[in-house]
Amino acid sequence: MARNEKGGNMAPADRLSATLALEEPASRVKLVSPARAAALEKMGLRSVRDLLLNYPHRYIDLSSVKTIADTRIGESCTVSGTVHEVKLKRPRPRFTLVEISIVDGTGVLIVTMFRQPWLAESLKPGDRLAVAGKIEFSYGFKRMTSPFLQELDDPEGVAEGLIIPVHPACEKVSAAWMRRIIDNALAAVSGLYDPLPLDLRIKYRLMSRARALACIHAPHTMSEVREARRRLAYEELLLLELHLIREGRLRGEGKRATAHVTDGLCVAALDTIIPFELTEEQKQARGDVLRAMASPLAANHMILGDVGTGKTIVAAFALAAAADTGGQAMLLAPTEVLARQHAEGLGGLLEQVGVRCALLTGSTGSSDRGHIVSAFARGEIDVLIGTHALLEDDVVASKLTLVVIDEQQRFGVDQRSKIMEKGEAVDAVFLTATPIPRSLALALFGNITLSYIKERPLQSAPRTTRVLHKDARGQAYDAVLEALRRGEQAYVVCPLVGKGTEERDEAAVARRDEADSDNPHPIVSIEGDGDLLHDDVTAAVKEAKMLQETVFIDYRVELLHGKMSAAEKQAVMDRFRAGETHVLVATTVIEVGVDVPNATVMIIEDADRFGLSQLHQLRGRVGRGKLPGEVFLVSASKHDVALSRLRAMETTDDGFELASLDLSLRREGDILGNRQHGASTLKLVNIARDGRIIEAAHADAAAILDSDPDLDAPDHRALARELRIVFPESSGTIYM
Repeated sequence: MARNEKGGNMAPADRLSATLALEEPASRVKLVSPARAAALEKMGLRSVRDLLLNYPHRYIDLSSVKTIADTRIGESCTVSGTVHEVKLKRPRPRFTLVEISIVDGTGVLIVTMFRQPWLAESLKPGDRLAVAGKIEFSYGFKRMTSPFLQELDDPEGVAEGLIIPVHPACEKVSAAWMRRIIDNALAAVSGLYDPLPLDLRIKYRLMSRARALACIHAPHTMSEVREARRRLAYEELLLLELHLIREGRLRGEGKRATAHVTDGLCVAALDTIIPFELTEEQKQARGDVLRAMASPLAANHMILGDVGTGKTIVAAFALAAAADTGGQAMLLAPTEVLARQHAEGLGGLLEQVGVRCALLTGSTGSSDRGHIVSAFARGEIDVLIGTHALLEDDVVASKLTLVVIDEQQRFGVDQRSKIMEKGEAVDAVFLTATPIPRSLALALFGNITLSYIKERPLQSAPRTTRVLHKDARGQAYDAVLEALRRGEQAYVVCPLVGKGTEERDEAAVARRDEADSDNPHPIVSIEGDGDLLHDDVTAAVKEAKMLQETVFIDYRVELLHGKMSAAEKQAVMDRFRAGETHVLVATTVIEVGVDVPNATVMIIEDADRFGLSQLHQLRGRVGRGKLPGEVFLVSASKHDVALSRLRAMETTDDGFELASLDLSLRREGDILGNRQHGASTLKLVNIARDGRIIEAAHADAAAILDSDPDLDAPDHRALARELRIVFPESSGTIYM
């Protein structure tokens, strides 16, 4: 591939043209036909910028090729040789595999490729081929299953000794075509302006943006890849930190914050009616929150706690303090089930101490809604609990002084900002069960104070977790049946996508495993309920029917899925909580977030599709009372990394430990927690690995804004333009 790094001697007009080319549609890039443009758009690659942000997820280093004889079983390596034989096999209907025999003078390697029958026609004996994957051994031969393939005599002229990038691709745009297209995209932006100020590039010895893009997409050495990634990761983080810090500062700019009364009657009364003793960590968190609220500056506090550690009871004291001060508060929850749970639990406690509470959700009737909205606007409601319905423009407070956002990672930055704009410099308290190390949380969330709660207030019953292959699913069903005979209940979390169980188990899982074999990070598609909106409801209905008619025939099985109305969901949950339903089959995730102590067994199908933090939160729904809990993670995957992630669930019940493991394995970016609003701005950052870069970017962003709050200095104009593009929601209010 050609390298495009020029720019130093280009005319300003040419450099400006190259910079503007970033926002051109991908269809303008050479070799992007209308059909390829449509395929790229399905991947979310609509512009030249999108193409250049489609970074390689791995590299094939042909400068360190091993001979077949020198390879070791279980190691991942690159082998090059000559194709000896190609066989197309059909072990069963609609299932094909191609078996390729490769020789290099030291031995034979058998390569198996699934569902790619065209390889039998495109490859022939005598072709030179490089393969990269994991060495296995069976039937007397060393083998690779679904490795990356590279023809060494292809039209690109790729020769041994080069680094071959492997980009995310699709069926209609192969990795080879993606390389050609991105090479042309690099040519289109050659010489573009660099948004990073020169002093920062000198300080950290960073490549220019043009050189970094060239080196990450078409490197000559792996050291170039590392330096390019360091430069681009720092750029991503600096932009994010500028955005977050500026947003935080603007929230209180020109406004008067409320210094809350934190030793009033409601707070004192709440402390006396709580039916349990707060843990020391809860008391510490309560003190942290109340001190922040008592300050004349707007509070920005986050409570981080594992599942079941009692974060919400700490938030109750903050809500009581708002009422003591004569202000109002809003508690925003991501789902109606969770909002109703808060209204019944926290709302009930607060009502006992004189705090007037109300619930507002999408399913609230128009008459009731009008009454609630009017009463809140008149100041007759102290605490309004609800879902996204709270974000509606007609929901106006008389004097909003506090906003509490539960599961804050479920909301986008714009949603969090919108609710806080309903008051003047309101105090904000965020609750999250997603563990983040303290130093990194300080950097990632700007100017924020933190409280950690790791100890569970109530000693719950023991809970066990087991990973089962789909063929052993019967063991999980047996455990459920035993629990039902004891009068207990069970969940079956069943994220069905496709035509049915057989399709899910064989075709879908095979596709994921094949994709995973070309990717060092396991493919995880479920971080929350929004990722399950397109599940096949027909398949879910069939699954629930199958369980009712064949497995749990003597018990009542009900189904909960994302396409049900809020009223239908609530009715299903009410019956389950009342014990009328014995087994709840759910295709959604967060809707299961209700406290049913009698539910003791949970089966999670396709568990490899979930993030570990999501799995940990799910299993927190069993073993909540005095009865022990059992969790079964069922997967048809054969991918080692995916299975090792799941097995970690068997050995630890510490959500912080699991989150750190998950982040180190696969979470590159996605730190903002706003996946429902599009791809994260962070493509290369891993918070478990890039702590020093995060800290540096945070400090640099703060220093830049201290000296140039509006970013209108000449050295910062390119940076300001980049911020308007990366964070368009801020363009009208922050960077004019």
